[in-house]
Amino acid sequence: MVMTEQDILVKLREVLSDSFQLDPASIHLDSHLFKDLDLDSIDAVELAIQLQEFTGRRVSAQDFKDVRTVRDVVAAIHKMLS
Repeated sequence: MVMTEQDILVKLREVLSDSFQLDPASIHLDSHLFKDLDLDSIDAVELAIQLQEFTGRRVSAQDFKDVRTVRDVVAAIHKMLS
């Protein structure tokens, strides 16, 4: 099944709200993971693990080294699934 970026955003909101007790309404494409959503490096590792389960693919550090915003995460996942 091919997921659109919108599909990925919906799933990512679910993962972020479930894992980090964030309000889904506060999660936007331009939300900065560290500044706006208060995630830290340990949270980022947890998020990567969650995304591996979601995509069924290994998430490499290289894929996520430049990720700063929700939009970056969506783009990285979209690229992984393409």
